[in-house]
Amino acid sequence: MSIVKLLQTHRNEFVASLAATLCLFMVITTNAWTSPALPKLLADDSPVPITEDEGSWIVAILAIGGLCGPIVAGVTVDRIGRKLTLLATFVPVVIGWTLVGLGDAVGYLYASRFLFGLSYGTAYSVSPIYLGEIASDQIRGTAGTFITVMAKLGYMAVYCIGPYVEYYTYAWISMAAPAIFVLCFFWMPESPHYLIEKQKDAEAAKSLRWLRRRSSVSEEINAIRTSIQQASANRGSFRELFDPQYRNNIRIVLVLVFAMQFTALLPILSYAQTIFEKISIELKPEEMSIVLGAVQFLAVLFPAVLVDRVGRRPLLLISTAGASLGLLAAAAYFAVETADNIDTTSLGWLAFVALLLFIVFYGLGLATVSFAVLSEIFPVNIRAFANALFTILSALVLFVMVKVFQLTLDNVGPYLPFGMFGVFGLIGGALIYAYIPETKGRSLDEVQRIVSGKRVD
Repeated sequence: MSIVKLLQTHRNEFVASLAATLCLFMVITTNAWTSPALPKLLADDSPVPITEDEGSWIVAILAIGGLCGPIVAGVTVDRIGRKLTLLATFVPVVIGWTLVGLGDAVGYLYASRFLFGLSYGTAYSVSPIYLGEIASDQIRGTAGTFITVMAKLGYMAVYCIGPYVEYYTYAWISMAAPAIFVLCFFWMPESPHYLIEKQKDAEAAKSLRWLRRRSSVSEEINAIRTSIQQASANRGSFRELFDPQYRNNIRIVLVLVFAMQFTALLPILSYAQTIFEKISIELKPEEMSIVLGAVQFLAVLFPAVLVDRVGRRPLLLISTAGASLGLLAAAAYFAVETADNIDTTSLGWLAFVALLLFIVFYGLGLATVSFAVLSEIFPVNIRAFANALFTILSALVLFVMVKVFQLTLDNVGPYLPFGMFGVFGLIGGALIYAYIPETKGRSLDEVQRIVSGKRVD
């Protein structure tokens, strides 16, 4: 099917997916804020004077809040629904930006970052569920990549605006993101899976008719009902995730967490301007951040087209190999830079290009395809718990990686964290090769049978 035909046939599904993933744009603007904000906070004329250690806590506390997000999602997503849970993520963000806009002490920033993390963890727990349940089999992988496309658009917006706007003014400008999300997503339908599970068949049919752009949806409703009945034979629980029948599924979650988080994308993006200050090229750190944001956004557009054509597994393998190469090349530059008798002025572009290479390849698979895989490998009765587990583990690893990055950056040098992250990426690629199967073009039931090791014709 051509891209134009695909867009025509699944137009409403794409619209709903884009509206839902505006919540990722919203929460990522809170995460990326530290890149332009930390240099201002650490400057002599800082609006809120902080130490470097306090700066690392400002970055890391978001991960602590992120641990609470999946707990909130686990309680609400099957009670009030996927849509209302996603909509509610705007509330902590608005309160957080208010604290940043009015606060004059580091405590306000700690509180705001915790609230940002709460929304961050909730959004990343629920959005894969919503997208996986509203999208047709033919475009589920593409819809899953919207999570990262919108997130990277958020980074680019922050990198373009943040360095050039007064510290307090930026907090009030950032209120636009939650406003846009609520205004767009409020009109979108609830997940048909959730509605059928709550025995709201008429609403489910209305939702499906709008999403599929056809009047006859009874066959799909029956298929969804059968899938839910089979999955609900044993009521889902967090403990059920660890039943032997889901051993392969949990292994995939662990592999994705390792490959995504141990390559330390978020610490690198959070400290982007600080890192660029250590690279000697003609561009200013602010300008390098803008280039990085633009390249990052463009890089994640390709998987949206390729994931349902090339497949999940090849993109993930190419992604880990290229990202690791970029990290190791950057580590080599910073290692040479520490030598007293070597002039690295002319080599600054090597480090910058290496970091761009890392961003491009990370976006090609790890940052995008991972969420497509996550949205389809668990049955509906434990899908929310599985996404919560992924987000909790990611937040724990992220917290550790942020502190490790800051400590090694300040006390040893950039070459150590970048070298470590590059080696971790190679290990992640080996684990993906060993444990993640190809699921391109399969229904949710077929994907779960493939993951469990059963033959699918």
